[in-house]
Amino acid sequence: MVFLGYMVFSILLGLLADRYGRLKILLISFLWGAFFSLLTSFSPSYFWFVFLRCLVGCGVAGHSQGLIIKTEFLPKKIRGYMLPLSQIFWLAGSLLIIGMASEVNSTLGWRWLVRFASIPGIILIIVFRFIPESARFNVSVGKSQAATDTLQWIANMNRSKMPEGTLKEPMSENTGRILDLFDRKYLRTSLQLWVIWVGISFAYYGVILASSELLERNLLCGSGNLIPGTEDEMPEESRTPCFCHMLSPSDYRTMIISTTGEIALNPFNIIFINLLGRRWTLGITMTTTGIFFLLLNICMSNAGLIAVLFCLRALVSANFNTVYIYTAEVYPTVMRAIGMGTSGSICRIGAMAAPFIAQVLLDTSVIGALCLFAIICFICALSAFTLPIETKGRALQVSLGEPSCMVTFPLSGCGVGSDISTPSELQKPGRSSMVAKSDDLLSNYDAHWESPPVSNILCT
Repeated sequence: MVFLGYMVFSILLGLLADRYGRLKILLISFLWGAFFSLLTSFSPSYFWFVFLRCLVGCGVAGHSQGLIIKTEFLPKKIRGYMLPLSQIFWLAGSLLIIGMASEVNSTLGWRWLVRFASIPGIILIIVFRFIPESARFNVSVGKSQAATDTLQWIANMNRSKMPEGTLKEPMSENTGRILDLFDRKYLRTSLQLWVIWVGISFAYYGVILASSELLERNLLCGSGNLIPGTEDEMPEESRTPCFCHMLSPSDYRTMIISTTGEIALNPFNIIFINLLGRRWTLGITMTTTGIFFLLLNICMSNAGLIAVLFCLRALVSANFNTVYIYTAEVYPTVMRAIGMGTSGSICRIGAMAAPFIAQVLLDTSVIGALCLFAIICFICALSAFTLPIETKGRALQVSLGEPSCMVTFPLSGCGVGSDISTPSELQKPGRSSMVAKSDDLLSNYDAHWESPPVSNILCT
């Protein structure tokens, strides 16, 4: 039900973020998610629990706006390094909730676990006071003064001075339109991206769900029975009326190990993203993911199984990491949020389909389930290799018809930078520009420098 709420609201919040601002939607989604998450702990019945978790998913759908804000502030030279590092904080949160669950579930119960888990979301609302709205968004909707104020705030923080001049940009009348995703320029990209998103989500949650099945049952060698002795050793107090059993300390340790695997490939992923590009990196990791799914068909020891599952967890996480970065970079500012929102919504189809394969079909046919996961991964890899746009070193686009640009000023360091344009280009209609004294502007476009390197300041 969390996925259902996410799927419905992801598109809606993306549309609103392109029209009213990324920061507003991010703040609302945090408030919404924290409130209904806390309310879940007071559920009087199973129906209310499911309903409230669905509402939590509605709020979580807006959290991707945080990635968009980071993408729009980071210069293209370091986006490929900084954005993947966000995964470390995702890992920290995952490990925190697993550790908390191991202590709280067995003592205070799941209600207190949900309450404790809601606290960080409530505290983090204070941080929003220090997060500015995307200057790129403000410029795209005609709020040049707001964008200038943000840049001035950044310059003051870095003890730098703003260049002389004013920020000008013709206001985009059409923002956040779903039909723009089907524009001739982005139609093929959108369709192939959606295939990749569905496949990655399918594989990611498939690995998580299949791991517990494969570790708990002796399925790899074809018996399909519980590992000898586990059923008798299960304590009576761990059994529940629905024939489930409480997680043991060893189960939590296994989850910690597999979750840690999500960060294992991060350094290599960063190198490949910046060396090979987003498309080739995604294609290679998706192909490797499919191969590792096929390896699970081999009868192996428990240690070998854990090793393969560890690698699979690292690979599927790297896939998600790369596709998030690519999606945020490939669409222009006027449709970046709706592009991310639509992709996030469609990928929940794969997430909701994963349990039927990783748990239901896996009990019937291990080979059939694992081969299906592998085939989906290979299809996604082919789609990734043939994506029409590579975003490595590419300027963030402003609108459907024009590429983005950046003006570089001789500052001592503002801390934020983007893409480049020349004084002559700045006068073209529809292009973002910081109109300043000609001596302050460097004759520079498409990263071809004619002057010594200087610090950059965002202006598009």
